[in-house]
Amino acid sequence: MSTTTAAPSSGMAGKLGTWLMIIATVGLAFVICVELINILFYDPWSDERFLFKLSGSLSGVDIGPLTYLMFGSLAVALMMGLPLAFVTGGLGVMFIYLVGDAMMLNIVPGRIFPLMANPDIAAIPLFIFMASMLERAGLIEEMFSVVYKWMGGISGGLAAATIVASTILAAMVGVIGAAVVTMGIIALPAMLKRHYDHKIALGSIMAGGTLGILIPPSILAILYAVVAQQSVGELYLGSLLPGLMLSGLYLTYVLVRSWLNPKLGPPIPMEDRISLTEKLKLLGNLIAPLALVGLVLGLLFGGIATPVEAAGIGSFGAIIVAMMHKKFSIAGLREASVTTAKASAMVLWIMFGASVFVGFYILQGGQQFVTDAILGTGMSAYGILLLLMVLLVVLGMFLDWVGILLLAVPIFIPIVKALEFPGLFGFPPVAGDDVVLWFGVLYLVNMQMSFLSPPFGYALFYIRGVCPPEISMGTIFKSSLVFLAIQAFGLFMCILIPGIVTWLPGLVYG
Repeated sequence: MSTTTAAPSSGMAGKLGTWLMIIATVGLAFVICVELINILFYDPWSDERFLFKLSGSLSGVDIGPLTYLMFGSLAVALMMGLPLAFVTGGLGVMFIYLVGDAMMLNIVPGRIFPLMANPDIAAIPLFIFMASMLERAGLIEEMFSVVYKWMGGISGGLAAATIVASTILAAMVGVIGAAVVTMGIIALPAMLKRHYDHKIALGSIMAGGTLGILIPPSILAILYAVVAQQSVGELYLGSLLPGLMLSGLYLTYVLVRSWLNPKLGPPIPMEDRISLTEKLKLLGNLIAPLALVGLVLGLLFGGIATPVEAAGIGSFGAIIVAMMHKKFSIAGLREASVTTAKASAMVLWIMFGASVFVGFYILQGGQQFVTDAILGTGMSAYGILLLLMVLLVVLGMFLDWVGILLLAVPIFIPIVKALEFPGLFGFPPVAGDDVVLWFGVLYLVNMQMSFLSPPFGYALFYIRGVCPPEISMGTIFKSSLVFLAIQAFGLFMCILIPGIVTWLPGLVYG
């Protein structure tokens, strides 16, 4: 009875939604037609119009109400499931027209062309191609197999091998989604077969996979450097030690927990272990990919090559490595190229849309409005920094990493620049020249946290897609909490001891 009652009601709701969509589409088309007639046939400087004219209708609105209108509209559109790239760009153009006029739309190409002309942007598709090529060459599975054979004999060894492999993978990939899914497919079945604790198994994969955000050649770091006008090489050097520190903290937690309670991470049986000689032979399989990564990062850190040149060498080297391992094929090259085109197009469209939206908001005085509002709270510099970090974590629950970067960072950077950080508990202060670099690394660590934050962290749903059905979403949420706390501790250490971030760039670049 209840089933037959529910069916017509759901059908009615579906029809109602369809009709509402049709009415909204017709209404929007009508408004667009009227505005086109006004633009084409009426003088934009006169009061004459056809039926009505929306151009400039919000020109008298103050920046406070305009802030609520712009970001409220963005939130509603995103909750409707519309894609971020087209929502930000579409809303940006709409508010430019409503606040100004048709002439003011010239802001749009003025925001997009400087991004297209930035040479560092070209490194993004090249690094994505390098990662795709190495993945399709089967080198990731080979790498995990080598680390697994080396570390599987100790308690928690498989989880530790997953973290080590993820750290190496982060230096190859630079894109988080691929790392979490790939390690989930390769490492999770091996750990479940050995009866590993689900929380340790899932947490080590998710936390290790997010290292791609922080460890060079991170795609997100390139985007931050472009937006903040920061040196990519300095940011890569600044993020290297925090990335390795977090990897070490994950390893310490997994190994100590498994040492205290071996049932959480049983070692592999004696018959599956190999001798030291065989282990050393296996390392030969990693020489080529690790040499490639070392070459790319060495050229970049040493200032010998620009990010684009280093990425180009890495892309060509990935093809050579695939050939050396006899895994190269035209089909694999085509698949890697298609994957690169799709990922690059997604990143670039989000960049263009968010740049128009945020650029117009800043032009209207939004930057000063937000700066005055935050600085007017009376909080200390570190209190304001904490507020910004919390806002980034909250945004990370709802937006993807590119969207957060392009929407929040252009507004946050001037706020951070206006503050002085004298040091906490007697530790050294942050030098004024290093503030943007330091905040950039804090932002990258923060993005790792947002990927693991329940209920909407992206890594939680990446791992859900490769989990067996008996593992519930609740278990995945719980498995992220300890590693989330470790990330928060790592973030606190970078704030407390700024030298973790600034020492290596200062040593190399002076």
